[in-house]
Amino acid sequence: MKITLTDIGKRFNRQWIFKGISFVFESSRSYALTGNNGSGKSTLLQLIFNFQTISKGEIIYSLNQKILSDDELIHNIIYAAPYLELIEEFTLTEMLNFHFGFFATQTGIKISEIIEECGLAGNEHKHIRYFSSGMKQRLKLVLAIFSDTPLLLLDEPCSNLDENGIKWYREKMNKQLGNRTIIIASNQRFEHDFCDQELNVSHFKP
Repeated sequence: MKITLTDIGKRFNRQWIFKGISFVFESSRSYALTGNNGSGKSTLLQLIFNFQTISKGEIIYSLNQKILSDDELIHNIIYAAPYLELIEEFTLTEMLNFHFGFFATQTGIKISEIIEECGLAGNEHKHIRYFSSGMKQRLKLVLAIFSDTPLLLLDEPCSNLDENGIKWYREKMNKQLGNRTIIIASNQRFEHDFCDQELNVSHFKP
């Protein structure tokens, strides 16, 4: 998917977080959103996800040279962030079945195979409210990475992950490169040093 930002700005009340961002995220390439704390990395990612409204400018999404409507975008974009909530009353299997009822899995992989791939085998019937913070974060990444969407958005993907979890994340992401458009918001280089290009949001501070 190709995403074109034209003169993007976001403000809360009277305070501008950033202004004047014009940038093109090319199809099947990977990008890192970096910048100082408070520069608006997560905010920009949320604008791209259509989770927040833009204060100024325009975002256009196109797939196979066709501009997508908001309704079409919903099925072609996926987002993971440590602050997003899971349905904690669900078991692991119930959460995966629920999510992948809306999104196709990549290459037709089965739910049982996804559980093995994410290193959560043995927890199939455990309620998510009893998961550790690291297990929850790994599950959030699984839901995003294994969804068959042309656009993958990740905010601070390794939050709460241990050393093995970070290694797992990097292995999974290396398999995604070149197959979909990826945008990662983070200041931790090990989370995005494999990306093709970096966009420093601090440069657009008003």
